[in-house]
Amino acid sequence: MGKKRALISVSNKTGVVEFASQLVELGFEVISTGGTATLLADAGVKVTGISEVTQFPEMMDGRVKTLHPAIHSGLLAVRDNEEHAEQMAAQGFEYIDIVAVNLYPFKETISRTDVSYEDAIENIDIGGPTMLRSAAKNHAYVTVVVDANDYELVLNEIREQQNTSLETRKRLAAKVFRHTAAYDSLISRYLSEQTGEELPESFTVTYEKAQELRYGENPHQKAAFYRDALSTSGNIAACKQLHGKELSYNNINDANAALAILAEFNEPAVVAVKHTNPCGVGVGVTIHQAYQKAYDADPVSIFGGIVAANRPIDRETALLLKEVFLEIIIAPAFEPEALAVLQEKKNVRLLQMDEIASTEHKGALGSAYQITSVHGGALVQEWDRKSLDPTAIMVVTERSPSEEELTQLEFAWKVVKHVKSNAIVLATSDKTIGVGAGQMNRVGSAQIAITQAGEEAKGAVLASDAFFPMSDTVEAAAQAGITAIIQPGGSIRDQESIDACNRHGIAMIFTGVRHFKH
Repeated sequence: MGKKRALISVSNKTGVVEFASQLVELGFEVISTGGTATLLADAGVKVTGISEVTQFPEMMDGRVKTLHPAIHSGLLAVRDNEEHAEQMAAQGFEYIDIVAVNLYPFKETISRTDVSYEDAIENIDIGGPTMLRSAAKNHAYVTVVVDANDYELVLNEIREQQNTSLETRKRLAAKVFRHTAAYDSLISRYLSEQTGEELPESFTVTYEKAQELRYGENPHQKAAFYRDALSTSGNIAACKQLHGKELSYNNINDANAALAILAEFNEPAVVAVKHTNPCGVGVGVTIHQAYQKAYDADPVSIFGGIVAANRPIDRETALLLKEVFLEIIIAPAFEPEALAVLQEKKNVRLLQMDEIASTEHKGALGSAYQITSVHGGALVQEWDRKSLDPTAIMVVTERSPSEEELTQLEFAWKVVKHVKSNAIVLATSDKTIGVGAGQMNRVGSAQIAITQAGEEAKGAVLASDAFFPMSDTVEAAAQAGITAIIQPGGSIRDQESIDACNRHGIAMIFTGVRHFKH
């Protein structure tokens, strides 16, 4: 029982031949299974097959091979426990000192668009996680490796001190349990989606670290960016950075907000965002026109903001963008001449996102659910993907909106959905002219938007993310020259607002849908 042994069984074969070879040189017997054993043997590494250890053949297409007492006793035995040692000797079992295992490629399998349910199930690893968990539990004696990047660390410590340190074994064990937890999370997510489970009794998600961040919202806060393990296209995690400084926490948060708004539009559109709120949204026949309108909406607040476009950036647009200090520019592509122009600005971050997804596309906003941390727990809800239903709106005033006003109202409604509550948006048919966000009362947001719009408010429309608790917002809108309003309705004092609209000749429609965003 004195011989050192390593059990190696990996689906990711990166570096495994070199790892096994050097373990043999260090005096280890290498035990292996299936394809890994064949690979090592073909490379000239002396290998003991798993069936030689268990004295039992691999069965059921390899489903049953390592689930055997000869393996798990060697992994789980407490070595300074006399009773355990006696039981091991009585059965003729030997200890296993190192386990290097990684798992069937379940994530890669279910990421394929053509994957069948049967194929997904077949790629759920059972023996691998069991060995990892056994070894990790017994890390007082066993070194467990789930990541090829840790091979060299393990080899170096064995060379220097004949064994790995307890501290290293603890860290590797923790890594294993993170790995198996993430693996199980993907399986539960896949099966829950297949069975249509919504908001189940337990909610587990897994994210993979995309990058360390210098800090969080503020310099004293540590932070990192994690992407959804099954992240699709059409979101901030799928962007490719072409130029500029490393993204910050606030950059990523703002870019995510810009892309969510952009997903509302099919026509050429540009969104400018500051602190997750839109400061300008414009649409046009060309992306150049759309950007000019977004800029004109608020040429002050766009400074230091983020601009996202749903069409490639051409040189003409790039020349305009270059004149403004921007943190990030996001687009499906940058024409070579445009890229050359923008790369003259050293610090601006240029992000290419091949697919700007629509609100109908699940990938537009990431996973099916939005998760918000609170002290002691998390709030989980569906993403707000509700679009305006023209058949459900209700005209509640004596005057109906004109076709032009309806176009303006629809535009404003798409934007107000993404503004922090209390939210008021003033708009024409192709650009925002005033945005009031995050005030403690609705008329306060309206006054901010009206002040920003100035004379442009005359003949424009107003959108509100929630109902008017009183008629003061309507009175402010009328004084500014607003001609039509869109809001959810539902206040016990709706009639006061309706009466005020009728007095001032304002058309108002109810959507029956609220868009709070806190």
